[in-house]
Amino acid sequence: MTDLPKAYNPSIVEKKWSSYWLSTDYFQAKIDWGKKRFSIVIPPPNVTGSLHVGHALNNTLQDIVVRRKRMQGYVTLWLPGTDHAGIATQNVVESQLAQESLTRDSLGREKFIERVWQWKETYGNLIINQLKTLGCSCDWSRERFTMDEGCSRAVREAFVRLYNDGLIYRGNYIINWCPRCLTALSDIEVEHEEIEGKLWYVKYPLEDGSSFIVVATTRPETMLGDTAVAVNPNDERYRSYVGKIAILPLVGRKIPIIEDEYVDPNFGSGALKITPAHDLNDFEISQRHNLPALNIFTPDAKVNENGGNYCGLSREKAREAVLKDLKAQGLIEKIENYLLSLGKCYRCDTPIEPYYSLQWFVKTKPLALEAIKVVRDGRIKFTPKSWEKTYFDWMENIKDWCISRQIWWGHQIPVWYCQDCNKENVEVEKPVSCKFCGSLELVQESDVLDTWFSSALWPFSTLGWPEKTDDLKYFYPTDLLVTSHDIIFFWVARMVMMGLYLLKEIPFKEVYIHGLIRDIYGRKMSKSRGNVIDPLEIINTFGTDALRFTLAALSVPGREIYLSEERIEGYRNFCNKIWNASRFVLMNLKDFSPQFKPDPSTFTLSDRWILSRYAKTIKRVNQFLDVYRFSEAAKTLYNFFWDDFCDWYIELSKLSLYNGEEIERRKSQFLLTYILKNFLKLIHPFMPFISEEIWQKLPGCEGDIVVALYPEEEIIPMDEKSEESMEILKDLVTAVRSIRSQLNISPLRKIEILFKAPDKDKEALLRNYADYISFLTGASKIGVGIDVVKPSQSAISIEHGVEIFVPLADLVDIVEERERIGKEIFELKKELEKVRKKFSNKAFLEKAPTNIIQKEKNKLEKLKEKIEKLEQIHRLLE
Repeated sequence: MTDLPKAYNPSIVEKKWSSYWLSTDYFQAKIDWGKKRFSIVIPPPNVTGSLHVGHALNNTLQDIVVRRKRMQGYVTLWLPGTDHAGIATQNVVESQLAQESLTRDSLGREKFIERVWQWKETYGNLIINQLKTLGCSCDWSRERFTMDEGCSRAVREAFVRLYNDGLIYRGNYIINWCPRCLTALSDIEVEHEEIEGKLWYVKYPLEDGSSFIVVATTRPETMLGDTAVAVNPNDERYRSYVGKIAILPLVGRKIPIIEDEYVDPNFGSGALKITPAHDLNDFEISQRHNLPALNIFTPDAKVNENGGNYCGLSREKAREAVLKDLKAQGLIEKIENYLLSLGKCYRCDTPIEPYYSLQWFVKTKPLALEAIKVVRDGRIKFTPKSWEKTYFDWMENIKDWCISRQIWWGHQIPVWYCQDCNKENVEVEKPVSCKFCGSLELVQESDVLDTWFSSALWPFSTLGWPEKTDDLKYFYPTDLLVTSHDIIFFWVARMVMMGLYLLKEIPFKEVYIHGLIRDIYGRKMSKSRGNVIDPLEIINTFGTDALRFTLAALSVPGREIYLSEERIEGYRNFCNKIWNASRFVLMNLKDFSPQFKPDPSTFTLSDRWILSRYAKTIKRVNQFLDVYRFSEAAKTLYNFFWDDFCDWYIELSKLSLYNGEEIERRKSQFLLTYILKNFLKLIHPFMPFISEEIWQKLPGCEGDIVVALYPEEEIIPMDEKSEESMEILKDLVTAVRSIRSQLNISPLRKIEILFKAPDKDKEALLRNYADYISFLTGASKIGVGIDVVKPSQSAISIEHGVEIFVPLADLVDIVEERERIGKEIFELKKELEKVRKKFSNKAFLEKAPTNIIQKEKNKLEKLKEKIEKLEQIHRLLE
């Protein structure tokens, strides 16, 4: 029989099986029209990326689903790939060029794009290789890239169709602008940070000289672009001002005072300066009132010629100068501290500028109508369902999508401008001449598309669309999308809209939304906090299976995940438990024959019990995984193996393995291997590496576990009576062990146990299985009866109506022990009172950091628990 090494070495095992699986075609999806199929596309990570713990969570959950479906006999496609990540990748390459004293402008567009492709070929597979390290069982033969030839064709086709249907247009609008990257940004590319700002109250003189109207602003420098002052029509304070003209300070421009429902009378002075070119809400007000939009900034956020005397100043210097001049003219009424949300570029951390510019947009309202309907009628199902409300809230209030970006790396917009007739030629392939006038003078739009545009086509562009491929017919729509809630708007919703518009079909049937990962105190992970958990370091330290199982065990639908290395270490210990238990089984299979089948009538109580527990485990794990309750499935597997199988069944099996007749030994060998073999199949999707390694060592296990049949509900009866009887015995054993532990009685000391049964049934149970109790508690003598009398100086416990007596006369000095424990309880209660006083201190609760408060809460609970245990012991010694 093949033994396992004494210690589990994840690194050796993982490299071995990862390499082996990739050398086979197990992960490759082959179309079979006669078989059920399951398809899922990976949320494509950025090609610039390195595996972070969020990737590890997302892909672990996908792999659990995919591996199980494969084992259930589905033709399973998990399609991998990466995203070209426009701004991120361009920034990386520009930084590389800077080290060579080069810029993208000095290279020119064509040469720069060549450099980016070179970078992609050299470094772009890093995260793909890391996903393979994680054990992801994708069909790597189908790996895609959002700018490969097929995806690029799909992008152009989608653009042209949308344009021809009047759903893409070019127009001026307020967009998020990064003055450093010199491009528009989508809302998701803007990260918000709360900062302490100021609210300046500025006097705007009225043209008639009668008085001032005071506006409140957090950005006084943008007043240079004001084209109105607005008040709420229900604000009585300003009724007499409406219709009058104010004189814009420092500039002298005449601007109207208007009324609009948007204005909040409770913000600042209740009068709002309107700067249409530099604030989205102001822009929308300007559209309702036909106000001009005056852009006062250059693309790199310096004041332009519209800023008069402030021309050439940066935003920061312009603010200083404007405030200085307003103060000199006595136009600042007051200044207040104000907490505001500052938007920054997600790549370079530069404060973004709301910017009025000419961009390309998708009209999303017509697309959103059907996308809302398919979720409402259940064609697309969200898990947890609560995320549907988030989806509806955004879709019902959707705004047009700015899809143009002023960078070079990405899908260049397929629009060619005729230099003679000035018309737009929108084509899938580059036109030779203008279709309107025949001119050969065509210039392509220099902007590229938002990265999310190609991502929105991902579920079908990767399957060959716009061609009607067999892959598309067989695998589309996909079955499931696994993603986090932070991109429901920007990716999930757009895939639904595009799938319905371009294919008249949903892109996926279910969306599973998992939480975001935070540290153990619930804080966002960041390098500055020093609380980032690197999954690659974790894999090196604890092994891949430990990380995967931890992530699954903590993944509760609708909740964020609080992760710590301690938790991962705990599940590394579970890996070791599986290894050691398997090693025990293998070491006890001498003379075992896999062909041996025991007679079920010979099964003992513990045999019937473990088979019933196993049957329940299969049922529960499948029920939980069917509805993506990964945490409960993982915990069911953990509890069954550690508690039922290892702590109880393996221990009791030693009675027959070491001391039983040959037929009893063979029966135990059969059941141990049977349970272990099927447990390995159940846990394989969670822990692929260790399960495959042990599977290959077990006799009777044919082929590779990666394609073994996943256990479904078997024809094993659930034996409630046996479970009930075993639970009684387990609780009695646990009570005796607790007495031993609490009184520091060495496991080597033999003890006597007396059981006073409340009825004949329990008396019979205890007599029939006294050998179980004796073996598991280290008892040399056991007495059972209905009329048992408590001996003097005995520890007492009671379980299921059974009174338990353990005579202590020869085991401990009762008087001395009671005195020692009483003193310890006294000291612990003093410490407990100190901690409680902290929680009655209001200043502590308000000022102490969250982690310190949590630490004190944990201390409080541990003290209470320790006192309770010691008081139990104290009572035992009465």
